[in-house]
Amino acid sequence: MIKTDILIIGAGPTGLFTVFEAGLLKLKCHLIDALPQAGGQCSELYPKKPIYDIPGFPEVLAGDLVDNLMEQIKPFQPGFTLGERAEDIEKLEDGTFIVTTNKGTKHHANAVAIAGGLGSFEPRKPVIDGLAAFEDHGVAYMIKDPEVYRDKRVVIAGGGDSALDWSIFLANVAQEVTLVHRRAEFRGALDSVEKVQDLVTQDKINLITPAEVTDIKGNGKVESVTITVHDETKRFQEIECDAFIPLFGLSPKLGPIANWGLEIEKNAIKVDNTLDYQTNISGIYAIGDVNTYPGKLKLILCGFHEATLMCQSVYKRMNPNKKYVLKYTTVGGIDGFDGSRKEAEKAVIKKIDA
Repeated sequence: MIKTDILIIGAGPTGLFTVFEAGLLKLKCHLIDALPQAGGQCSELYPKKPIYDIPGFPEVLAGDLVDNLMEQIKPFQPGFTLGERAEDIEKLEDGTFIVTTNKGTKHHANAVAIAGGLGSFEPRKPVIDGLAAFEDHGVAYMIKDPEVYRDKRVVIAGGGDSALDWSIFLANVAQEVTLVHRRAEFRGALDSVEKVQDLVTQDKINLITPAEVTDIKGNGKVESVTITVHDETKRFQEIECDAFIPLFGLSPKLGPIANWGLEIEKNAIKVDNTLDYQTNISGIYAIGDVNTYPGKLKLILCGFHEATLMCQSVYKRMNPNKKYVLKYTTVGGIDGFDGSRKEAEKAVIKKIDA
C-alpha cells in the first residue's frame, strides 16, 4: 500500500506543478499515469512542439517544459506509479481514499487530484482506403521528433493549431511542406494563420484549400497522395511525398474515471471553481483540462492556477484547526534547496527590512 497526502492522477504539466505547490505546504504527493514516463501529452505526443503561452518563456519546447517541472519538484521527492491506469476508487469512513490501478497497485491518500488532461486519446483518422497499411510507414497522427522529417517531402492535413504550428516548424526542417485543409478558413490562432500565409508567399509552404487527401499510394511506404480540390474545377492533384500527417485532433476518453460517480459534462468533470475545484465528491478534485466550469479555458497556465488553489484546500482539509499563513517563496525559500542559497536570500531580506 502506497500512502501519500495527495494522490495525483495524471503526470502531465498540471499534475507535476501540483507537487510543487503541495510541497510548499509540506504535503506529500504521489502520481499515477498510464504512460511509461512523466509529462503527459507534452512528452508522449509533441515533445518537440514549441509552446508560447507559459509565463516567463517566450517559447519553450513541450519536452523542455516537462524537464523544467521535474527539476522544480525534485526537492519534494514525489513518488510515481507509471505505466498503470487508475482503475477503482473507494472512499473510506474516515474520508480518505483507496485507489487501485489496473495492475493491482493500491494507493491510500487523504485527497485525490485528477489531473489527467483530456484523458486517454485516440487520433481522429481520415476516411481513406488502405490508410492503416501505411501507418508507421509514412503515415503518422502526431509528431514526436521533427528531425524524422528533415529533408523529406511532407503533406500535412488539418486546419487547427497543431496543423498550423507543425507546418510552420517543419518549413525550416523538411525539404517540402504541403498543407491541405478542407476549408479556406482555419480554426487555429490568427497569428499562426498569418505566419503560414507569410511562408506561402515565401514559397516555403504549399497551401491547398479547400481540399482533402483522398488516396495514398506507395509500395510498402508512402510515395504519393491524391488530393481532391473542392473548388469549381473539382480537380484531382497527385503529390509525391515521403510522409502524410493528418492532424485532425485526438478523441479524448475519461476511461475508468467516468465510472467513479463524478458529475460529468461533455466528457469533462464538473467542479466548483468558486473555491477549490472540488468535484461533487468531497476530497476528490479535478484540475487542468480534465475539468469544466463556467468560463473554463483549457490552457496549461490555468491548470497551474487551479492546482495552487486546490492544494490550499487540501491543506485545510487535513489541518482543519490549523491556520496557514501564506509565505512567498522569495521569503520562505524552498526546503531541499541549497542551504547557502537560502541564507543569502535571508540576508538580502534583512537588508531590505533594515
